[in-house]
Amino acid sequence: MILITLLVKLGVAAATSSSLARSKVFKRVLLAERRTPREVAELVAMICVPLVLGVLARVKVPNFLAADLSFETCMLLGLMVGPLGAMAGGVAMALPAVLHQEYWALPVNLAVAAVAGSFAKFVDREEVWSFSPMIDLSIYRWVTRNLRRPHLDRQVLLLVLIAGLQLCLSLLAHLYPRRYFSLYSSEWWVELLICANAPIVVGIPLKIWNAIRVERKLEEQGRLLLEARLDALQRQINPHFLFNTLNSITSLVRMQPELAREMIVKLANILRVLLKDREAFVPLRDELAFTDDYLDIEVVRFGEKLKVVKEIAPETLDIQVPGMLLQPLIENSIKHGLEPRISGGTVTLRSRVTDDGMLVIDVEDDGVGIPVERDDSSLLKGPGSGTGIGMRNVRERMEVQYGKLGSIEINSRPGRGTKVTLRMPVLEAGAVDWTENGREVLEAASHVVSDMMRRVDPDGRLSQALRSSTRR
Repeated sequence: MILITLLVKLGVAAATSSSLARSKVFKRVLLAERRTPREVAELVAMICVPLVLGVLARVKVPNFLAADLSFETCMLLGLMVGPLGAMAGGVAMALPAVLHQEYWALPVNLAVAAVAGSFAKFVDREEVWSFSPMIDLSIYRWVTRNLRRPHLDRQVLLLVLIAGLQLCLSLLAHLYPRRYFSLYSSEWWVELLICANAPIVVGIPLKIWNAIRVERKLEEQGRLLLEARLDALQRQINPHFLFNTLNSITSLVRMQPELAREMIVKLANILRVLLKDREAFVPLRDELAFTDDYLDIEVVRFGEKLKVVKEIAPETLDIQVPGMLLQPLIENSIKHGLEPRISGGTVTLRSRVTDDGMLVIDVEDDGVGIPVERDDSSLLKGPGSGTGIGMRNVRERMEVQYGKLGSIEINSRPGRGTKVTLRMPVLEAGAVDWTENGREVLEAASHVVSDMMRRVDPDGRLSQALRSSTRR
């Protein structure tokens, strides 16, 4: 009878802990790094309520002994929430037994909760979470580790503590059978099984809940990895953009210093925006304003050879788009499409919302197009395709931020121009802040600009005006 009861106790522990693990509220409170007193009370209540009913069922229903997990629950609460919360749960667990004149139940539950809570204060939280109900494996690991380097294993100490307390409670129940309930037997081997069963009952909920905890950590690490990849892509494009822009300014420093000064002011405006905390998603109107500064620089460089046409639907201006997404496409259009043409050309920006709720942005030029020998699809294959950092960056950021919901398509006619079409869902929010590393790159570029300004503006008047503009 006792052996069957021990097996049923294992099933009750597994079923109860699994049922609790399905609750979103329970998982939120359980996995909180730091719990408020209210969250501690919620966690104790959610664990104790079904098990208090188990104690009540044991008191009212004959031979339903496996439903009473008072000792194991007090141990578990002490390890999870500390002595005070565990003692409150111990009181609740003892009430049905005290009403049944089992007066030892209350002091025993309080003592067990205090011992378990005190033990938890002296061990690392990870050691509690990794406590294994597989006693044979724990002892085996402990023996092999101590053969190599003797030391105190807190997990084995916890195992011995639970088994030892269970033995004491079995003796108490044997001495006062009407005042305290616990399984006990006069057969030593059965009593050994009872003492061995208690750590397993405590360990089963820890194993089930720890699996949820590990899964949550993996999800968090995946999210952080995705954000790190996106942040790396953003940092990658800024030095690329600055490098090309500084090259353009350098070509004008000696021959046309006035134009170089104007371009430096425009570049400083861009740097002022970049040095601020930027979000992964910005309204389209802000992204267009940012590209205007870049286009102003290129218009100064190319003069009348470069024209810009905008066909922007008003309803698209407040839609969130990835920051720094359009500039590399515009740069590609100018550098690879229009610059090879002696007569220059036109860059056209279009935006619209389709009937299926997708935002479509076109960046089109009437330049030389893509040579026939190169397949349009090769432009999106990343390294080795000959398109440089910009296009690869746009492709990867679309994949990271939209997955299969976003797409980028290139249509080109040799000698007549190229059109790049971005399709993305309409979003309202999204944020990823710039890291310190990204700021360091931009600050270094700012120093380069300052050095160049000293060359083209020796009297310092333009520098003073620029500093005043930056402060604003």
